[in-house]
Amino acid sequence: MKSVVLSCLLLASVGFVAPASAKGCLKGAAVGAVGGHVAGHHAILGAAAGCAIGHHMANKPATPPPTPKVTPPQAPPLPPVPPKA
Repeated sequence: MKSVVLSCLLLASVGFVAPASAKGCLKGAAVGAVGGHVAGHHAILGAAAGCAIGHHMANKPATPPPTPKVTPPQAPPLPPVPPKA
C-alpha cells in the first residue's frame, strides 16, 4: 500500500515539473499504469511505456483527409467503321 501511494505521489509530482512539450505523456502514463497494474502489478513499467507512447501519438502530424479521385470525363465511343465492299 505504501508503494502505491508513493508511486502516485511521484507520478503527480512529475506532472508539476514536466515541460509544456510533454503532450500526451500524463494521459498515456495514467492509462499505462492501470494497464500494467491489471496485467500483473507492473504499474511503473506500464506508466513509462504509456508515457512514451502517449508522447509519440501526441506529436504525430495530423494527416489531412484523403482527396477524392476525380476521373476526367470520357468521350463518347466512336461509331463503327462500315465494312469495305
